[in-house]
Amino acid sequence: MDFPLLTSTIFLPLLGALAVLFIKPEKPVTAYTVGITAAALALLGAILIWIKGIDAGFSQLEEVSWIPSLGAAYRVGVDGINFPLVLLTTLLFFASLIFSTKIKEKARTYVALVLLLETACLGVFLALDILLFYVFFEVVLVGMYFIIAGWGHEHAKKAALTFFIYTLIGSLFLLLALLSLYIHTDPHTFDMRTFMAAPALKGLAAALTFWGFFLAFAIKTPLFPFHTWLPVAHTEAPAPGSALLAGVLLKLGAYGFIRFALQMTPNAFREYASIVMVIAVISALYGAFVALAQTDIKRMVAYTSVNHMGYLVFGLAVAAVADTEARTQALDGAVLQMVSHGVVTGALFLLVGSLQDRVKTREMSDISGLLHTAPVLSGLFIVAAFASLGLPGLAHFPAEFQIFLGGFSVYPVAVAFIIIGLLVTTGLYLRAIQKVFMGQQPEGLSSPGLSSPGLSSPGLTHYVDLKGYELWAIVPLILSILAIGLFPETLLSVIHETTKMLGL
Repeated sequence: MDFPLLTSTIFLPLLGALAVLFIKPEKPVTAYTVGITAAALALLGAILIWIKGIDAGFSQLEEVSWIPSLGAAYRVGVDGINFPLVLLTTLLFFASLIFSTKIKEKARTYVALVLLLETACLGVFLALDILLFYVFFEVVLVGMYFIIAGWGHEHAKKAALTFFIYTLIGSLFLLLALLSLYIHTDPHTFDMRTFMAAPALKGLAAALTFWGFFLAFAIKTPLFPFHTWLPVAHTEAPAPGSALLAGVLLKLGAYGFIRFALQMTPNAFREYASIVMVIAVISALYGAFVALAQTDIKRMVAYTSVNHMGYLVFGLAVAAVADTEARTQALDGAVLQMVSHGVVTGALFLLVGSLQDRVKTREMSDISGLLHTAPVLSGLFIVAAFASLGLPGLAHFPAEFQIFLGGFSVYPVAVAFIIIGLLVTTGLYLRAIQKVFMGQQPEGLSSPGLSSPGLSSPGLTHYVDLKGYELWAIVPLILSILAIGLFPETLLSVIHETTKMLGL
């Protein structure tokens, strides 16, 4: 019997969480050592999965009977669509735990929750049983709720409750849609491969199931008008929590659109693709323009997630109706966009967290000239911002280019409208860079650590550049942004092997 590599990768973080809880280390550094080690082993597991080989169809399958009378089993497998998300998840959780070492209050509980959340996210991406998928999907909700509520800012509990209520409602729609799949399959099974290989739903049942999936994943992604929980949750969450929320948890919704709506109800998706396309375009433009109106730099980054998720779902709408070549281009771009958005936005939220720790404000009008006093933080933020606005050579460009290229064959007018979002995103990031980093250097801050009592903002009385633990967390994400931008084929070749064989 082969070594259960997928299962080990999924549950290594959970074992780390249990170790932290049962060992009960008195010092936070011990808890973080255990947590970072567990996350590092999970990242190593993802790399070993890649080395072992990713086939076009599901491979490295692991299956154990769970509830035979219902046709439910512990089934996991990997292909070119979910593997990039596994790699993204393990990398971002590893980086976020390193960045989190500054959190000393209830460190043991915090580390355990983050590791539990990682196991749940990996389980969602690798599950091939819809009941198992749903269990992991719900555990994600619990883990993130407590992270926001326990370690967020002044309105953390309200933000956590908002997040919980919205996503719980989405989960109810998901449960109904999954039950519909199960009921309309003979013999009854929870095996996702059965639903993908021969979608059985037709007519009204297919339409209702599709819209159940749409509502569940539109809230999770999120799309307009189901997005209102997102800026609140991002604003109040701790910086590592925001990075995980944007970098990984939003991808659960996008992944669900592909696995369930696109692969299990393809005819219904094709029928309603124009509606999905319109919602995606509105989301992209709305996210960009609302981000432009923000004065809080963290809320600005949060709203750009709505913008980028609009591009992604637009690519899925294209894939539902386009011919083979355009469908593959759009779907390749959408999967790559999930990864690129994860590393870019994850890096941006960690950098905003570092900025807030130092200047004690997120209002861009209160900050100026940081490039003079914090060149490393400023330089890394500028790179991540350029990536977010789609600069060639950085992570978003190859993903968005493929989405728009595929979209031209079926929705050329929509592509013309949605590209406006790129222009607005470019403007808002250039404005933020000019205000926060390129402005006039405050008097008295010519070198790190000097104080200036004459500054208008009390938060700008002292400043030092990024510390070692912050660099260890952020630099790998910046390097990933460069790697995806310069060598996109490394991941696209894996993704393409699966997307080209999908018979939608």
